[in-house]
Amino acid sequence: MTTAHICIMAAIIVYLGAMIFVGYLCSKNNNDSSDFYLGGRKLGPLVTAMSAEASDMSSWLLMGLPGLAYLTGIADAGWTAIGLAIGTYVNWRIVAKRIRRYTHVAGNSITLPSFFSNRYRDEKKILQSIGAIFIVIFFIPYTASGFAACGKLFSSLFGVKYLPAMIISALVIVGYTTLGGFLAASTTDFIQSIIMSIALVIVFVFGISTAGGIETVADHARSLPGYLTMFTTYDPTTGTEQAYPLLNIISMLAWGLGYFGMPHILLRFMAIENEEKLTLSRRVATTWVVISLAVAVLIGVVGLGMTAAGEFTLLEGSASETIIVQIANLLSQHGVLAAILAGLILAGILASTMSTADSQLLAASSAVSSDLLGSILKDKETKKESMMADKITLLLIAVVAMFIARDPNSSVFTIVSFAWAGFGAVFGPVVLLALFWRRSNWQGALAGMICGGSMVFIWKYGISKLGGAWGIYELLPAFLIAIAANIIVSLLTKAPSKEITDEFDLVNSK
Repeated sequence: MTTAHICIMAAIIVYLGAMIFVGYLCSKNNNDSSDFYLGGRKLGPLVTAMSAEASDMSSWLLMGLPGLAYLTGIADAGWTAIGLAIGTYVNWRIVAKRIRRYTHVAGNSITLPSFFSNRYRDEKKILQSIGAIFIVIFFIPYTASGFAACGKLFSSLFGVKYLPAMIISALVIVGYTTLGGFLAASTTDFIQSIIMSIALVIVFVFGISTAGGIETVADHARSLPGYLTMFTTYDPTTGTEQAYPLLNIISMLAWGLGYFGMPHILLRFMAIENEEKLTLSRRVATTWVVISLAVAVLIGVVGLGMTAAGEFTLLEGSASETIIVQIANLLSQHGVLAAILAGLILAGILASTMSTADSQLLAASSAVSSDLLGSILKDKETKKESMMADKITLLLIAVVAMFIARDPNSSVFTIVSFAWAGFGAVFGPVVLLALFWRRSNWQGALAGMICGGSMVFIWKYGISKLGGAWGIYELLPAFLIAIAANIIVSLLTKAPSKEITDEFDLVNSK
């Protein structure tokens, strides 16, 4: 093993150890399920902002987005980034404060499904149970993809077998999340967002320097037809310019709709210590997202410039997603300090994956422990026993996710965009109408959830096969159908009680 590999491994081991230590420190603040799943609503504005965005972006920010720009130019990656940036800002602007206030008033809800049942006085907990089932359906494979990403990173870096690498990284995530719960996940996500930011800056600066400077990179990008425009793309197989259809632009922008229904992001809004501090959180989060997305896209362009400069061979297909790994390996050959920085970059990729996996794991376990089995597990338990049930559930969910991720050649990564569409369509319309429409009722919410979730499957595996305009990203039609179903069924069924509308008016009067 070379000195560079030793330095990289040391940096990553220190990082992983630090995450476990944070989990241990946070475990001292967990006294009941509310603390374990919502941090006792004590998050500060900076932790709220950065942990929300770190848990959102995942390894896609440091692998998928640069790889997309590297292959085909800035159009695909750019429109996706714009959609995500707009969705981030609007979500913070109109949803964050309202859901923090409403979840506190409506039965002090600690999960998204429990908020739905409390909001509509759903005594049979139908909304809570159906919501929890959808969370499990979409989140367990999503968590598995995070475990798999960590395993593939370690396996490719150090030449170890995939399975033990995946299990070790999963155990670290499970370790600090089980110890410290939501507070540990949020605190480590905050740290991980800083590491991700540093990694992006180092890669960008080193890449520009190695490729021969900004002008050289720009000149090479301009020489490729369609590479630097937002309305055409570059086809690497033929070296020609291809049109970028309006349908593609709409599909990419539609990614922003997903934010309204992401449980692991909405939980951050619910957990802040003071709703007035959400203004600062919004500004920090939006600024970080815009800068990070822009730099990630530019890294793809810079990476292609480095290829043109002969620094490494052309990356084709899915290999383009390893562009930052390639740059980190190149950096590690410039001495011990450079190798440590390379380790930090690779820890950043690991951080981006872990920050999403821990939040997904926590959301999935809360869906089972608190929403599906809450009345069975906790009716006669003490707070300590209740916490133990929460942790056991989390461990069981993790075992299932590791089982799904056991095959390095599995297509589990393809579930990411599908799961994003699923959450956006199932929960997004319900959240918006629950927060902003006085006439909505539980029957409408239930219809919206079922129609949204069903349509994601129907559109993805049926209608989209027709091609043409039907090939649009499934989130958009499923989202619109869910909203329509919610509104129509609410209007056709009994209006909400005075108790429900009075609570709605109280929340809106503040």
